[in-house]
Amino acid sequence: MRVRPAREADVPFLLAMIKELAAYEREPDAVRSTPESLRQYLFGEGFGRGPSAEALVGELGDRPVGAAIYFMNFSTWSGRPGLYLEDLYVQPQARRHGLGQLMLKELARIARSRGCARMEWSVLDWNEPAQNFYKTLGAREMSGWHIWRMDAASIEELAGR
Repeated sequence: MRVRPAREADVPFLLAMIKELAAYEREPDAVRSTPESLRQYLFGEGFGRGPSAEALVGELGDRPVGAAIYFMNFSTWSGRPGLYLEDLYVQPQARRHGLGQLMLKELARIARSRGCARMEWSVLDWNEPAQNFYKTLGAREMSGWHIWRMDAASIEELAGR
């Protein structure tokens, strides 16, 4: 069992993991990512300053079975960067081997090496197995905060005002 940085050759696997996670989260038709967009934003120029996000691949033996996609953000209150975990997914048949914990441990090492003040991610309110897993690692739910989002259509509308 090991965790390694994703390579461009992993793009088809990463897209498959994104789609599996979307199905698990009851949004199977919501994925708009393509191999081209993943290549651009994970391995290309992203926003024009290098990759916009990064990924890890978790393996059992020599077979990829899990992925974590993350990016850096910034905390104005701490004045330091943070690591935001966008997706963490381990295929069902590969769970209960410690791979998810190993992937989060690697993310914590990355965050520490980059001077991050925190790591954050979102969990659906009904996903109690994930919530319980994160609690065992020392994570805590942020009460009093609600996630707000504008989709592409709302962004376009606001930008055009």
